[in-house]
Amino acid sequence: MLSTQSIPVVRATLPAVGGSLGSITELFYRRMFEERPDLLRSLFNRANQASGAQREALAGAVAAFATTLVERPGERPDAVLGRIAHKHASLGITADQYTLVGRHLMGAVGEVLGDAVTPEVGAAWDEVYWLMANALIAMEARLYAGAGVENGAVWRDMEIADRVEESVDAASFELRRPDGDPTEPFTPGQYVSVQVELPDGAKQIRQYSLSSAPGRKTWRITVKRERSADGRMPEGEVSSWLHAHARPGDLLKVSLPFGDLVLPEGDSPLLLASAGIGVTPMLSMLDHLADTASERHVTVLHADRSPARHAHRLETEELVGRLPNAALHVWYETPGEQVPPHVHEGRADVTRLTLREGVSAFLCGPLPFMRGVRGDLLTQGVGPKDIHYEVFGPDLWLSK
Repeated sequence: MLSTQSIPVVRATLPAVGGSLGSITELFYRRMFEERPDLLRSLFNRANQASGAQREALAGAVAAFATTLVERPGERPDAVLGRIAHKHASLGITADQYTLVGRHLMGAVGEVLGDAVTPEVGAAWDEVYWLMANALIAMEARLYAGAGVENGAVWRDMEIADRVEESVDAASFELRRPDGDPTEPFTPGQYVSVQVELPDGAKQIRQYSLSSAPGRKTWRITVKRERSADGRMPEGEVSSWLHAHARPGDLLKVSLPFGDLVLPEGDSPLLLASAGIGVTPMLSMLDHLADTASERHVTVLHADRSPARHAHRLETEELVGRLPNAALHVWYETPGEQVPPHVHEGRADVTRLTLREGVSAFLCGPLPFMRGVRGDLLTQGVGPKDIHYEVFGPDLWLSK
């Protein structure tokens, strides 16, 4: 909670700071990488830095956190921070790194806003930053303790046991521990980070959802090869490397599992809505439900370009078929000539589905897809607290 003297200062300056956050975060990253170029090569996603997506996500998170502090001072802003904490834990972020970030972030605030940053204003926003940082540090410490590791000690060598081409642009990789021990437990819907060394020596990291149920001797990730849509942005560095080079017997550096998109316990009805490679966390949930012989009512919605691009298409159908109270609805932009009853042409339309009262909805896919589905669910009476989502890449939900 902000101190009483800082609340009016932050409230008064929030429009100016919020309106300049794009410039502030751009300068912040530039200054930090000038001092520590190794961070851009071996921790931060270079593609997201080049596109500006990471700067936009940071600006949205800071603005949302500060707004919560001044407009709803009695509310814990953990919901804003929980997703960030899980991402940080999967990267092995430690408390000492927040000092470096704070120094460059507050320096950028002063440089962009100039004389408007009086000592009083600077102190108030420094308080905002450290409230946010200390909340994240505490959350991440709990995540590390829950995983049974020292802070930041999340990386493991994992051997590729198998590779399967799942669609025209997606491949799955079965991962096992080289010592033969069982893999660490996880909750359906969670993800791991994968670090690879690229030809220029950079060690880039990406997160991939675990796409099968827990409790097995192997993990599975499914990687879509990210291609340049317009020729201006580069191909996905890590996904391209994995598709070109990763083979059974190779070792990959992989983090322990983290992520806050997890199934609620109980017997409440579920909606699992995905598009494209967003199917992967839903597969883990479906696989777990099938393994446990769940009788929950489950509605599965998926959208894709075509059957050939639908990763794990047959597996999804098989898992839904094993659940006595599950139904599958698929939309393809180009469905082909033979269209089964559960397949529709065009864009996914959740309003065509009959959802049970008390449904918990889980969304994963491109932001426009998730925003559209969420909006339709709200109009159908599904409560905001019952709609959960996972964003692949920087979380731009708060910045749009």
